[in-house]
This record gives sequence, C-alpha cells and structure tokens, in this order.
Amino acid sequence: MTEHDVKDLSLAAAGKLKIEWAEQSMPVLRQVRERFTKEQPLKGIRLGACLHVTTETAVLMMTLKAGGAQVALCASNPLSTQDDTAAALVKEYGIPVFAQKGEDNKRYYSHLEAVLKTEPQVTMDDGADLISQLHGESNVSKDLARNVIGGTEETTTGVIRLRAMEKEGVLAFPVIAVNDADTKHLFDNRYGTGQSTIDGILRATNVLLAGKIVVVAGYGMCGRGVASRAHGMGAHVVVTETAPMRALEAVMDGYQVMPMARAAEVGDVFVTVTGNMAVIRQEHFVKMKDGAIVANSGHFNVEIDLEALGKLAQSRRSMRPFVEELSLRGGKRIYVLGEGRLINLAAAEGHPATVMDMSFANQALSAEYVVKHGRSLEKKVYVVPRDIDLEIARLKLASMDVQIDVLTPAQEEYLSSWTHGT
Repeated sequence: MTEHDVKDLSLAAAGKLKIEWAEQSMPVLRQVRERFTKEQPLKGIRLGACLHVTTETAVLMMTLKAGGAQVALCASNPLSTQDDTAAALVKEYGIPVFAQKGEDNKRYYSHLEAVLKTEPQVTMDDGADLISQLHGESNVSKDLARNVIGGTEETTTGVIRLRAMEKEGVLAFPVIAVNDADTKHLFDNRYGTGQSTIDGILRATNVLLAGKIVVVAGYGMCGRGVASRAHGMGAHVVVTETAPMRALEAVMDGYQVMPMARAAEVGDVFVTVTGNMAVIRQEHFVKMKDGAIVANSGHFNVEIDLEALGKLAQSRRSMRPFVEELSLRGGKRIYVLGEGRLINLAAAEGHPATVMDMSFANQALSAEYVVKHGRSLEKKVYVVPRDIDLEIARLKLASMDVQIDVLTPAQEEYLSSWTHGT
C-alpha cells in the first residue's frame, strides 16, 4: 500500500467519482497531461506538494505523475482536505497523501515533515509552509534545501512571504509565483474566490444576503470577486482598504469605502481577504452588532484576531457545523465561521474546477519550467513566463470553442513602428 496518513481508505470509491467529475471541467490540464505522458518532462523528479487536498488538486497530482514525477502531497490547511479525495489518491492512483480534515497543528506539521522526508527536488506550495519548513534552522532542513532545484507558489499570501525571504537574502532556491500569472489571479482569485467564498458562507449559515451589509476587507482580485458576488445577491457592499489606488477603484466600482472602525458598526457579514494579520481585531469586535457573522477567505486564519475575540467572550458554543457563537458581555453574539480558516474550503468545496483548470495548468507547466531551467536561475521569486501564461489562455479559449482575431501583417508592422503619423 502506498504510504499515507488519510482518514479512511473506504472513502476512495466516492472520492474517485468526484475527481472524475472535476476532471470533466479541466480540459487544459487534460491536454497538458496528454503531452506529459508522451514526453515525460518530470521523469525521476521527486516533487513535494503542500496544497489544498481537493478534487482539482487530485487532477493536478495525476498530471504530474503522468509526466514522470514521484509525487507526495500534504494539506496546506487543516480544514481544507476532502477526505474522500485523499483516500482516492492513495488507493486508486497510488499517490502518497498525508492529510486529514480537521487535523490539529501537531499532525499538520508531521504531514509537512512526511513530505520533506521524500527529499523533494521540486516544491509546490499553497501558502509557502513547505518552503518555510525547508528554511528552518536545523541541519537536516538546510541539507534538504540544497537539493531543491526550485519551487512554485500558488497564493498571494505565499508570494508575500517568499518575496520577504528574497529581500532578506535567505531564499535558498528559485520559486515561480504561479499566483502572479494572469491566467491565475485574474480568474482564480476573482471568479473562484468570489463564488466559493459566498458558497461557503451560505452552506455554513443559510443566511439571506439580500439586504445585508457585507463588509469586504481588502480589494485585491479576491476582494473584487467577493464584493461582486455579494452585490449580485442583493447585498449592500462596504469595502475596507489600506491602499489608496484599490480604495479608489472600489469607490469607482460603486461600493462604499470606509475604515474597519466604522464598518464594524454597520456590517452584518464580514469577509477578510487581505493576506495580512489582525484585520479584524478587538477594537472592531466590541463595535459589532449582535449577530454579526465573521469569515475569512485569506489563506491563514490570522486575518481575524481570534485570540482577542476569545478573551472578550463570556461563553462560546458550536451552533452548526463550521459556525461558532461567541457571547460577549451584555449578551451580544458574534458568529465565527470555519474557525477563521478559508471558509470556501472549510465549509464548501473551494473553487470551481473550471478556474482551477488554469491555475493548476500553471502549476504543472511551471514545474516543468523549473526542472528545465531551475539550476540556471537566481535564488529569487519569478513570475510565470509569459509564453506559458498565453498558451494556457489559448488552450482555455479553444476548449470553450471561442475564436479570436489574428493581427494582419500590416497591423503587426503598424504596432511595431514609430514612423506612422496620424
């Protein structure tokens, strides 16, 4: 039996059906797999992945294995694992998986170590936890890091961490910022996060959003997606921001913009998508209405200061799956969803396969690029090469039977010339 630590292998049959369902909506990754099967660009490469263990991730793992990689997978978030998917990857596809939904911190980090024991030559991260472990102080970590050709990173949060490592001169190998590819952040972050966040909130609470004031903290691509989908369901959207340009854009998109200190007084539902810590904290909790709902769709649960809220609480109880009620002095109740972790994966199924198709095609092709070019790259964070980004967009359009125009020779000459006047 393939090495693993999953909750229940008897769930494998159900997981396989769900993987097949997702695969139908991932035509770009299927085309990548066809080429990988023929060319074997990852042959013999040990690849360690720390990603959300979902059906879409399963299709990526199968693609990497088809390309010749020896893959090992652990979860990038304690609440995001789909246990049936994890079981299917082990039992049906022979891929080592170390992940259980609801695992505690001790088990979570033991799973990271299990992947690192495979001595990966390429890392694939969603939040940079695997890379962070590789950059630990122990001699073992340093020895393992020296053998890594390069890595890839899926998220805004992870890229922020990696750029900080690069700036401090501690990054041990080159990393491709998959998050920064246009075919990732323009679609996955906006449409994927937008839809799946609302899906997670509704599955957890069954609350009616129409007429509610939804406060969205952060107006990057993820925040834009959440704001757009909440507005589409009839909510009044308030945006909080620290960046002037994004705040201005939110205003021009028709949303109210104000500091969290003011938004806390009026909001009914709060969603954080910033990649930063303590975006909602004690000074905000004390101003909230009775019955306020607080959720996070950024990568880590640090966006909500849960420790401060816990100290304010006089009592707490679980009301529904993924809904915890905290009662404050005076009887005011605040509801925290999914333990403050990614609500779209804690209470729902994450992004639709259609958008993950592009994100994970970026992962697969970036892994191939790292294997080919990693040893000649500096120890820096790199954006996905433009030709990979454009090829994924081309394949996605073709799969949707969408055709576009082609520049004529005269048009190409005009665009490349400075001599044409008015």
